[in-house]
Amino acid sequence: MAAAVKASARRVLRVSLGLRRGSCRTGSSASFPAARVRQTFLQFFQERYGHRVVPSAPIRPQGDPSLLFVNAGMNQFKPIFLGTADPRSELTRYQRVVNSQKCVRAGGKHNDLEDVGQDVYHHTFFEMLGNWSFGDYFKEEACRMAWELLTQVYEIPKDRLYITYFGGDANLGLSADEETREIWLGLGVPHHHVLPFQLKDNFWEMGDTGPCGPCTEIHYDHVGGGRNVAALVNQGNPDVVEIWNLVFMQFNRETDGSLRQLPQRHVDTGMGLERLLTVLQNKHSNYDTDLFTPLLDAIYKGSGKPRYQGLVGEADTGHVDMAYRVVADHVRALSVCIADGVYPGMSGAELVLRHILRRAVRFCSEVLQTKPGFLASLVPIVVEILGDAYPNLKRETDKIMNIINENENAFLSCLMQGRRVINRTLQQMDHSKVFPVEVAWGLYRNLGFPMDLIGLMLEENAAQLDITALDQLAREDAERKVPKQQEESSEVQLDVHSLARLRQDGVPLTDDSSVFAYELGQDGKYVFSPCQATVLVLYKDGSLQKEVRGGQRCGVLLDRTCFYAEKGGQASDQGYMVHLEQQDVLFPVESVQVAGGYVIHEVVVSETLKAGDQVQLFVDEAQRLACMVNHTATHLLNFALRQVLGDCIEQRGSQVTSERLHFNVSTKTPIKIEQLQEIEDVIQGIIKQNKLIYTAEVPIKMTNGVQGLRKLDEVYPDLARIVSVGVPIERILAPESQDARQASVELCCGTHLLQTGDVEDLTVISERQLVKGISHIIAVTGKQARQAREAGQFLAKEVDSLTMRVKQGGASLDGMQRLSREVGRLTETVDHTAMPQGLKRELQATLKTLQRAANSAIRKQETRLAVEKVHDLLVKHSNEPVIIDAIPVESPSILMKVVNQMCDKVPEASVMLLSPQTSGQVFCACQVPKSLVPVFSAADWAVAVCTLMGGKAGGSRVVAKGSGSTNNLQSVLTAALEYAENKL
Repeated sequence: MAAAVKASARRVLRVSLGLRRGSCRTGSSASFPAARVRQTFLQFFQERYGHRVVPSAPIRPQGDPSLLFVNAGMNQFKPIFLGTADPRSELTRYQRVVNSQKCVRAGGKHNDLEDVGQDVYHHTFFEMLGNWSFGDYFKEEACRMAWELLTQVYEIPKDRLYITYFGGDANLGLSADEETREIWLGLGVPHHHVLPFQLKDNFWEMGDTGPCGPCTEIHYDHVGGGRNVAALVNQGNPDVVEIWNLVFMQFNRETDGSLRQLPQRHVDTGMGLERLLTVLQNKHSNYDTDLFTPLLDAIYKGSGKPRYQGLVGEADTGHVDMAYRVVADHVRALSVCIADGVYPGMSGAELVLRHILRRAVRFCSEVLQTKPGFLASLVPIVVEILGDAYPNLKRETDKIMNIINENENAFLSCLMQGRRVINRTLQQMDHSKVFPVEVAWGLYRNLGFPMDLIGLMLEENAAQLDITALDQLAREDAERKVPKQQEESSEVQLDVHSLARLRQDGVPLTDDSSVFAYELGQDGKYVFSPCQATVLVLYKDGSLQKEVRGGQRCGVLLDRTCFYAEKGGQASDQGYMVHLEQQDVLFPVESVQVAGGYVIHEVVVSETLKAGDQVQLFVDEAQRLACMVNHTATHLLNFALRQVLGDCIEQRGSQVTSERLHFNVSTKTPIKIEQLQEIEDVIQGIIKQNKLIYTAEVPIKMTNGVQGLRKLDEVYPDLARIVSVGVPIERILAPESQDARQASVELCCGTHLLQTGDVEDLTVISERQLVKGISHIIAVTGKQARQAREAGQFLAKEVDSLTMRVKQGGASLDGMQRLSREVGRLTETVDHTAMPQGLKRELQATLKTLQRAANSAIRKQETRLAVEKVHDLLVKHSNEPVIIDAIPVESPSILMKVVNQMCDKVPEASVMLLSPQTSGQVFCACQVPKSLVPVFSAADWAVAVCTLMGGKAGGSRVVAKGSGSTNNLQSVLTAALEYAENKL
């Protein structure tokens, strides 16, 4: 009777979850479509076990610079694992959670990019199904839920499933996870299907430090038939694959490498949807599931190539099936990333995405031989497959296609340019078969020219590349790209154990309400209220302490503070503390951080400080006020951008310091100079109106229906702070209110002015495209804005003066060269001076024109001087097959012009001219007729002569130049003649 009840319950559960009955052995995409499988997973945990369904986080990690992309479902929950989540936020109430997370593994530690296409299971983009327990259930419940879902809901045959668990590690003093083994045996898994493995397979770690723990994995045998494949588990066999990983986070990896028990134990599971579908749809390849088959069909129709057969390696003639897989995978990754605001670019995640796009374009054009635009034509199919699960794909379809097409066109242009550079360089390599590594790296780094294509072209021309030197350039470039972070002492970074100890000891969260306790005095100046606090605990060397002696650096936790902790893009306050019993002793506060609701002050302790001490806090008011000015100005800038460019723009990040403000914004088209001026005009208007700035903390749910409210894609606390310029908060929150559409209204945790007039002035000093579609704006305010305008006006006068002198022209070559150098110096000054961006671009354009004019005048002067020298040489050397001489000229370019003109006058002559300089250096230039190239190379001639002078030379077989130095010019001329005569 009990068995019948259980079976009935399972049938009811399966019906409620929308799955038809049927064995996965005979499964198909019709009976187990991807959308239904995904939804079944979410509903199972939600309806059966009370999990909360949370949406996928954006593919760009929020507040985690260590990652290029979200690469696992747990990324968005790291603040929970680390204990740093804002106690007022929704995150801290998560206990049981389930979701389907968009993930990309390309670039960084997890990099599958080059493997994609070579086999039938690697991907850049994939979906991670996961369920989590934060301090709630642990091993037994997690295993039972997983087994129930797989064997009862999805009805995967139990005899095809194998379980691995952590077998222990003597070096770490960790015993085998026998608890997990017994759980699986208790669920009915045969003992020969429960297998122990070592640290690398069954112990999961977040990073070099942080939460970690043993894991248990569920593997599936695609062949079945009652065979025992225990020996094939974790051996890389394509028929026996891992489908689900259950991680039991119970340890923390300390900085010294040791493991400590976590204050709270968590469960983090991850199952790739793509692999699950191969099981349920009875496929051996992810690409044969309905996540990919519509794309593969479209590629077949659009390319005219044979249908996809799933071939790999040598069997895949012409790499056609590999191209199918690359293009299908990459267009999914491109669509998801671009929809989430990651665009192809030149650094970080953007650079990785550029590599993905260009790899896809190459396979489209070179293997599938499709026309430009084909890659983007696949985007609507991606949207059809994934759009219901990730709705922003539907909203951003046109943008995705436009960005792919624009970048494809740019890449095809780069390929043409790169091929020309390679061919030209090869022509100049007569004396060497080693291709210049700097040229190869420049093509790869700056043009994005594929390194393997460079290798193929060099191989075709019997040239080679110094791989060691290339690797060195790559390492140096990687080191330059590592962000130079400020040295952060561990004293201010509360770890997970200390945060848990503070909560266990009942230490109250820091009262930071005094941060906003300021007002305008009668004189119009800001008055910051004094704040007295009590030292609750000190933090040093990774531990909580009651006392720290003088001369040391530590973190100080107070019961209350008026110091703003770094968050929301705004820099932290600085200042000092004074001991109430020792008024003459100052404790400088260098930075302020917040973790888990506790504000920690990084302090240099000049005298002993201990828990219970009373201190007076003094914020650096000038620095705080400057941050307030710039933060309010950031909001005005955001509003003005919408007013001028429309609602299509979207904030992509900001940074506020006391010196300036940085603002990233996505735009449909580049911002024009006229638009920048309009934006500044809007801001100046609001400043002149001196509008009041209203702030209030309101329940976050009350803000959901506010039309026009600006907020970022992040988790906000239950009580969120609204900052409104010119409109009272009550009006903003009124039902059907449209006021937020006509004013600057944002959710913001930062500090702001009380009226807009205190901004005084603002000017944009820099605006550039970080990547196509995202502008990076830098602006300054107040006194700095005025100084920027004054600097710009001064330099504008300098440019006007120089323009007049260039137009008048120099009386001599030397005079024009001095003017040219002056243009260069002024250009550099303009480039590096903070001034209004519109004026800077105008001055840069003028200086560019002046530089061209100066260079043109110099060339004319040089040509005139060359004509004079040629006349004299023709008198001296008439109809000689080899002309070698020394002449006085002022530059190598004049010397080369003389050689060129001599060869024009005497076409059959081989000409080499030397020019000794007062510095002791000797210029050399030569040219030989094309008819003599098979036996006589200008480059070899120049190298031979310049080497004799201890110098260097280079060029082509027809034209070459170089330099050296000698005390015996006549012997060099004689050697040059002998070399030519030997060749001829």
